Amino acid sequence: MRVNAGELGRLAASVLVAHGTSTVDAEVVARSLVESNMLGHDSHGVRRLGQYVRQLHSGQIDPRAEPKTEVTRPGTVVVHGRRAFGQLAAGHAVRELRTLAGSHGSGVAAIRDCNHVGRLGEYVGTLAEHDLVALAFGNADPTVAPYGGRERRLGTNPLAWAVPRAEGKPPVVMDWATSGVAEGKLAVARDRREQVAEGLVLDAAGRVSTEPADFYAGGVLLPFGGHKGYGLSVLIEIVGGLVSGTGIGSMPGYRGGFGTVLMAFDIAGFLPAQEFREQTERFCQELTGTPLAEGHQEVLVPGEPEERVRHERERDGIPITAATWRELNGLLRTEEERP
Repeated sequence: MRVNAGELGRLAASVLVAHGTSTVDAEVVARSLVESNMLGHDSHGVRRLGQYVRQLHSGQIDPRAEPKTEVTRPGTVVVHGRRAFGQLAAGHAVRELRTLAGSHGSGVAAIRDCNHVGRLGEYVGTLAEHDLVALAFGNADPTVAPYGGRERRLGTNPLAWAVPRAEGKPPVVMDWATSGVAEGKLAVARDRREQVAEGLVLDAAGRVSTEPADFYAGGVLLPFGGHKGYGLSVLIEIVGGLVSGTGIGSMPGYRGGFGTVLMAFDIAGFLPAQEFREQTERFCQELTGTPLAEGHQEVLVPGEPEERVRHERERDGIPITAATWRELNGLLRTEEERP
């Protein structure tokens, strides 16, 4: 089925309010989730609400918590998420980075006690729109085997990077997991009863599998690009886990959550922002004008596929699986039925 973004956002916010979240915070989180759906990243969209509701009731998410800032040195801050929704903590970090970049030319923010933030590209994209180069990464619960291994030692450990394009154009945004597939995308494939490509999943015995269910039965995800994705994931695990205070997922002392670090610097410290935008735009046009290889119909720049999906979903609505729709409405009814 397809659902209008406004309707889906209202339903998502209603679910969160029904489970103890303030209207203001619920709307922020719902807007973030629906934006992921609008860009085609359904793995980070409203299907996450079931997870969030469970975490609200277990105490992992505190719906009353407000993130706080601790300035550690000029240009660096720790944002204490205090187990608030990750979207609130990451949004707070974005605002702090804009201030730091304005005052010092650059800034780094690490988020402690941080829950799932949604799509990292949302935050670096926002910073890029303000003439900043932005980078974000984080470590998560171990679900990925190291290159050559068959047990879980690493998180999916995503990385996002964004720069501005010409005025009126969305930023160039790179945002992906260092596993070959994000766990959320695997769950979407499972819900749709689809198989996945080889090289993404091993079953519990360490055999190659194309069945998403094998991961959830004790299997593992694999790094993208073999040893290259593995190496990148290792560094994100170390820096994201230790700098944020979350810890390394497969080691003693891991606190759970999402070990998030964001960085940004002001382009104007090196060249006029408008010149950067213009040269970036010319380069993007050079890329998309490249003669095509056999079997390909076009060349796109990172961020353009998502914008195409946005235009389609603005026109036709957001596709929601029957399982997700039942779950969302069930979350509302479940709370209404509580004594």
